[in-house]
Amino acid sequence: VIDSKPVLATDVLWRGLIFDVRRDQVQLDSGEVVTRDYADHPGAVLILALRQIDGFDHLAMIRQYRHACRSYLWELPAGLLDVPGEPPWEAAARELREEVDLVAARWEVVIDAYASAGAFPEAYRVFLARELAAAPGPAHQRTGEEADLTVRWVSLDDAYAAVLAGQLHNPGAMLGIMAAWGARPR
Repeated sequence: VIDSKPVLATDVLWRGLIFDVRRDQVQLDSGEVVTRDYADHPGAVLILALRQIDGFDHLAMIRQYRHACRSYLWELPAGLLDVPGEPPWEAAARELREEVDLVAARWEVVIDAYASAGAFPEAYRVFLARELAAAPGPAHQRTGEEADLTVRWVSLDDAYAAVLAGQLHNPGAMLGIMAAWGARPR
């Protein structure tokens, strides 16, 4: 639900490759005007690609280098909403193909969230992808950090346990895994 306060002035302080830093003068309901800096981000999608292995739910996880963290992180396949006019589920389908060479016949929304609503309001949607198959045609040619991307199928129970044990550090993956695990009985 959008309940935006009036923005009296806005400036782009810095332009980046993925996000910009913006400063707004915002009028609150009390009439007070406050200054807020935040990252203006296009948003993202994450994909919880789920399949049965030996009778148990398993999800595709990727290990990818994240320079800002100076580390490799285990995550869900994901990507930016950076194609103008592309619906989020189509972005999710594109990213599933690009990162793990899969297509899905069934898509459902698992959860919507913000990365850090106070300063980095990257909106992201986690999709559940089912009825998976190998993507037709040649494998996607990965470059940059995706060139050495590792894919592993992990049981949903083990992924949930890894979240609780503090072994996963990507908030979108954590929320998606916890929501999928919690919704399983339904």
